[in-house]
Amino acid sequence: MKRIVLTGGGTAGHVTPCIALLPALKKEGYDIQYIGSYNGIERKLIEEYQIPYHGISSGKLRRYFDLKNFSDPFRVIKGYYEASKILKQLNPDIVFSKGGFVSVPVVFAAKKHKIPVIIHESDMTPGLANKLAIPAAKKVCANFPETLQYLPPDKAVLTGTPIRKELFSGNKIRGLDFCGFTANKPVILIIGGSTGSKAINEVIRGMLPTLVRDYQIIHLCGKGNLDENLSNTPGYVQFEYINNELSDLFAAADLVISRAGANAICEILALRKPNILIPLPQGASRGDQILNADSFEHLGYSYVLSEAELSLASLLNAIQKVMEHKHKYIDAMNKSKLNNSIDTIIQLIKENQK
Repeated sequence: MKRIVLTGGGTAGHVTPCIALLPALKKEGYDIQYIGSYNGIERKLIEEYQIPYHGISSGKLRRYFDLKNFSDPFRVIKGYYEASKILKQLNPDIVFSKGGFVSVPVVFAAKKHKIPVIIHESDMTPGLANKLAIPAAKKVCANFPETLQYLPPDKAVLTGTPIRKELFSGNKIRGLDFCGFTANKPVILIIGGSTGSKAINEVIRGMLPTLVRDYQIIHLCGKGNLDENLSNTPGYVQFEYINNELSDLFAAADLVISRAGANAICEILALRKPNILIPLPQGASRGDQILNADSFEHLGYSYVLSEAELSLASLLNAIQKVMEHKHKYIDAMNKSKLNNSIDTIIQLIKENQK
């Protein structure tokens, strides 16, 4: 039996593409193991699929001043030795890395043990973790055609991003029933990312009295961001995070409001959902979400609203415009060539393993 080690973490976006690969990897007969941080979001997500999980020490790779910048390098070094020990014991045929800071020591340890590595980069430009890891990789999968110019030509492969097959099996009625909604009012699904978005949460909650007149609202607000004062608001439900029911909630949604992380927007595109993207601003990230959103806006897939422009009035105007012209967005998405990449990535794994 061939063995593969998956790695990636820090946010759900660094885990869900790995989860999307699980059924195909099992079908191919792989023994699947996962290396992530001790208590990151990836641990909870992966263990739900009964995949053996190995925790290592990790430190965040920051581009800004923080006192933790002095201690985190030691955590990364510790993580490297822990990953090296785990890989020596597991002796996998290949490592697949989805990025995030926890993946860097795993990739470096794999190189030490001469284990082939495939990296997947979801965003328009490679993140810092993947930039560090690319020299140790045999192949680098890209989500966007524009990304290829930033990658070594002999390693770059345009694959798109893996989409979880269960997202396509959602049922609208199940989704409405789960939320206690009716079928005679349109539904807006708000996704602020696994950690939530304070700016989006505040604006949505501030305009709730207006929104619930015409819409039903599903609000994925992020861990620790529930507002108990709104728990009994008719036409409004809130969840910290949704996993198993997400496909049904997507099926129920007439409009999606989301951050512009690459995995999130590719899922929205695959499901052909009219959407409003509110990318993380430059100061809160390296600007990758702005590039992702600009690309989708240029292609006609999305309406983009910057966080600086975000207000009750601007978001209400955006909702009205997208709902009025939703078929225009759906038609553009139907012409997309960004297809699900699972088969392509599985083939790369088989071709490059030991």
